[in-house]
Amino acid sequence: MNNKIRVLVVDDSALMRTLIGDILNSDPRIEVAGTAKDGREALDRIRTLRPSVVTMDVEMPNMDGLQALEEIMRTNPLPVIMLSSMTQEGADTTMKALSLGCVDFIGKPSGSISLDIKTVGHEIIEKVIAASTARVRPRGFVFKSQAPVMRPPSSLNSRHRDIVAIASSTGGPMALSELIPKLPANFPVPIVITQHMPKEFTPSFAKRLNSESKLEVVEGFSGLTLKPGRVVIAPGGSHLVFKRRNGQALCDLSDAPPVCSVKPAANVMFLSVADEFGGNVLSVILTGMGRDGTDGAATLHRLGAYVIAESQKTAVVYGMPKAAADAGIVDEVLPLNEIPDAMVRIVRGN
Repeated sequence: MNNKIRVLVVDDSALMRTLIGDILNSDPRIEVAGTAKDGREALDRIRTLRPSVVTMDVEMPNMDGLQALEEIMRTNPLPVIMLSSMTQEGADTTMKALSLGCVDFIGKPSGSISLDIKTVGHEIIEKVIAASTARVRPRGFVFKSQAPVMRPPSSLNSRHRDIVAIASSTGGPMALSELIPKLPANFPVPIVITQHMPKEFTPSFAKRLNSESKLEVVEGFSGLTLKPGRVVIAPGGSHLVFKRRNGQALCDLSDAPPVCSVKPAANVMFLSVADEFGGNVLSVILTGMGRDGTDGAATLHRLGAYVIAESQKTAVVYGMPKAAADAGIVDEVLPLNEIPDAMVRIVRGN
C-alpha cells in the first residue's frame, strides 16, 4: 500500500517544477503526483490526481497563485504551501495568501526563477510533511462548541497577570488573525508573540495584524516599551527577550543560536518572560509543528503562570499544543474561537 505524501507542484517555470519535484522525490516519504503550469491547470489536476499537498507559486499567468488558492479553499480545501519571493511585495502577497487559508509558505531565495532552490530543500520537505497532517477547513468555517464545560474555580484564575505570551508556528498567522482582532482595545496587559517566520515577512505580518486589530501591533525592537494595548511580534531571525530599565519592562533582541531549530523561539521568549515577570503570566500555545514552547511554558507553570493550549479541534497542526498538554503543564485546552474570551477572563482575574 502506498502511504506516501502525494504532492502537486504548481509553477509557471518548467525548470522550477523540475527542481522542486527533484527535491520532493528525494525524500522517501513523498512522491510528486503531478505538476501544473498555472492556477487553472492546478484546479483540474487537483480534481483528477487528488494530491495530499499542493506547492503553489504566487506569480503565474492565466490564474495566479492567490486566485487558485481562493478557489481551492472554496471548493476543495486541502493543504497549500505558497512559494513567493523574499521581497516586500512578496511578503505582502504571502500575508494575503495566509489570510486566504494557505497552511505555510516558503521564500524563494533568489526570485521567481531560483536556481539555488536546493538551499531551502530541507525546509520544503519538512513543510510538506507538516502540511500533510494539517486540518484544513473551508474559508469562513466557524467551529461550534459542544455544551459548555463547567470548570471548577481555580486560585490561579484570580492571580494578577502582568503579561500574555503567545507561541505559534504552522497555521499561526491565520490563528493570530482570528485571535488578536477579537481582543478589546482596553486589554489591560501587554502581549508578546513568537510566530515562526523569516525576517523578511514579520514586518508585513505585524502591519497586517495591526490593520485588523483594536490593539496596536508592532514588530519588536530593542528598547521598545511593553505596555497595555500593545502587541509585540518577535522579528524573524532574532529571539525576543526582555529587560527592565528604571522599573520599565523593555524588549530586547538576542542573536543566540536557534532553539528547537527555530529563531525566534518561543522557549527563549517564555524563559525571558519568566525571568522578568515570574509567574504573573498567561501563556498561550497555538497551532504549530514540533514542541517549541513546551520547556519554557513548563518553567512558567512551575512559577504559577496560567497556560492555555489550543485544542486539536481547531489547531491546523496539533504539534506544539499537544507537546505542552502531554507534558502536563496546561490549565485549559480550548478551541481557538474560545481563547480570546478566556484571555480577557484570566488577565482580569475572573
